[in-house]
Parts: sequence; C-alpha cells; structure tokens
Amino acid sequence: MPNDFNQQIIEEFRANEGRVGGMFEGSPLVLLTTTGAKSGRQVTTPVMYLADGERYVVIASNAGADHHPAWYHNLRATPEATAEVGTEKFTTKAVFIEGAERDDLYARMVAQAPGFAEYEAKTSRRIPVVALLRQDA
Repeated sequence: MPNDFNQQIIEEFRANEGRVGGMFEGSPLVLLTTTGAKSGRQVTTPVMYLADGERYVVIASNAGADHHPAWYHNLRATPEATAEVGTEKFTTKAVFIEGAERDDLYARMVAQAPGFAEYEAKTSRRIPVVALLRQDA
C-alpha cells in the first residue's frame, strides 16, 4: 500500500531529523502537508525537492503515472500548505511554474535525481513543476 509506504518514510523522517534510508537515502525530502481537495483533511506526503534559492521546487511526477498525484490536485485547490524540511516546519504557498522556467527546473531535478527522466518518458502528460514559497509570519 502506498499509504503504508509513505507513513514509514514520514515516521523515519521525523524520528531522524529529516533523514531517511532506503531508496531515498541522501535525497532532499520535504514532508508536504496539503488540504485534501475533496475531503478537506490534512494529508502528508514525502516528496523529493530541488532547492532553488529560497524556494523548494517539487515535481508532480507521480513516478510517471498518467495522472497527477493527489498532493498536486490538493495544492491546485488550496495553494497554502505546510512543509517540513529537516527539523523545520513552516507554511508555504504553491506557485505553479510554466514554460522555459518549468523546463529548466525539471532539467535541474533530472541532474540531481536521474529517475525523473524515466518518469517523464513513461507518460504523455506534461509533468507539473511547483515552487513552494516560504510564508514567514
């Protein structure tokens, strides 16, 4: 079950100050808590990110599936979310990146994590790129 898989990563992340082992060992991960577009419930998902200045860039690859991940639909409905990076927890606002900037950021993610090239090759959809902007109180 993906939810069980995600839950194990979330627990390991929180127990180890943002570090996890296994297939994500050494990868920059953010725990992204979004508001369910249909349910209204808070849903937490571990997502790899690309640091881009003050922004955390996430890719809605869904491992190359032909549909966007739930967290992407949730951000479209409610762009405000909570992010956990390392031991920090903060509020973010999603900005949906298009055009040449989207392509540049996707290429940078592929350079960091080559599996994203495979995800792009597996699907005919244009995989969305989202920047999470920190909202300091």
